[in-house]
Amino acid sequence: MSKPLSFSAFVMNTASHIIHGLWRDKEGHQLNFNDVELWVSLAQKLEAGGFDAIFFADVVGLYGNHRGGWEYHASNGLQIPSNDPMVLLSALAVNTKKIGLAFTAAPLQEPPFNFARRVSTLDHISKGRIAWNIVTSSLENAFRNFGYDGLVSHDDRYQWADEYVDVLYKLWEGSWEEDALLQDRESGIHADPQKIHKINHVSERYKVEGPHLVSPSPQRTPVLFQAGSSAAGRNFAARHAEAVFIVSPDPDNARKLIDQTRSLAVRYGRDPNDIRFYQGLSFVIGETEEEAQQKEIELEQKIDFDMMIAHMAGGMGIDLGNVSLDTPLENVKTEGVQSTFQWLKQSTQGRTPTVRDLAKLRSRNSRIVGTPETIANQLELWQEAGVDGVNVINATIPGSYEEFISSVMPVLRKRGLAREQQVQPETLRSKLFGKDRLSRRHPSAKYRGAFTQPNVTPQ
Repeated sequence: MSKPLSFSAFVMNTASHIIHGLWRDKEGHQLNFNDVELWVSLAQKLEAGGFDAIFFADVVGLYGNHRGGWEYHASNGLQIPSNDPMVLLSALAVNTKKIGLAFTAAPLQEPPFNFARRVSTLDHISKGRIAWNIVTSSLENAFRNFGYDGLVSHDDRYQWADEYVDVLYKLWEGSWEEDALLQDRESGIHADPQKIHKINHVSERYKVEGPHLVSPSPQRTPVLFQAGSSAAGRNFAARHAEAVFIVSPDPDNARKLIDQTRSLAVRYGRDPNDIRFYQGLSFVIGETEEEAQQKEIELEQKIDFDMMIAHMAGGMGIDLGNVSLDTPLENVKTEGVQSTFQWLKQSTQGRTPTVRDLAKLRSRNSRIVGTPETIANQLELWQEAGVDGVNVINATIPGSYEEFISSVMPVLRKRGLAREQQVQPETLRSKLFGKDRLSRRHPSAKYRGAFTQPNVTPQ
């Protein structure tokens, strides 16, 4: 029997995330995204239903123009307004006990010293259930919001991310020795200063003296997610990621991407199994195939495909709001989300992709329609391709997840495709990898014990 798949709920603290237009549906309670109780309730349902994590996407700027301006996004709720997921995770952490809590953030958003402090605090609050989805931010408006004249080039953003995580590893893994926190009432010594170290990091972008202000959290470093299929993205994942979020159009293309990334990981001194791969999928579920197909027709009628185009093209920095759906997308060059165009080419092999294909990419190519048994059959194919988990994309909240938990999860458990219900709380990393801390093969491990000698600063 194969190892069970891992399941994560792919959400965003906004009204319209991936499958656009469904906030207008009476079942689309994501319209109430400002209400913390919506998210607390959802996290508790996911936890009870056997999901390993709730995974929050995020943006810190508007998508590229659609029909000549940004007003379209506000009018239609296209990821504006949206709230800070790190703040929300605090509420979820104290209202759940077992589910992993993943958030998205980019180096652009915050200096590494304060970011490290906030993440370590969340890891303490959650007792070790925090994951960070490392993104490089691809939106022009996001960079302008943080004082830049425009978007930093694609590969330069990944170099920046390399430098950023290097500072974080020094703080999380090297600044405090494991037994530095004594809290000895009799001696009156709270922490041993000889076992707390400044990192004295100096690089092109950052000067960080340290030490880290937070004592070691249960995981020290959060579980590290990453998404991106460009060459720079795959190399970054091979060096740093523990889990990679992909949206491949089919299992064959997923296998190629997974094999390439695992091979790269070996080049960087890691084991190919140090990385888990999560495929983004949505589901239309019926008691019969006919019912499922009818429900898909009804879903298609509710999806706003113009919004789908605005989202996908806006992420690539191109405005397709006034062009025909049959317009070919040839040789698209963008500093935006290059992985989107890579996935688009994969899904239309043998011909030039069109604007229509772009609209379908997220809504249809990653959708499985059928009975729970049919869905289980399809998930077996994804698993055979090397996929370790599924990031479940919703049409409605909480309905999409309630239906998946009640209808599909029992069938998956019967086949060994989903693990049995978790009994005891544990860290997210322990749940996924069997241990609380990062592998010694991970690049962060070189900073463990690296600052114990005075005036020695690893570079």
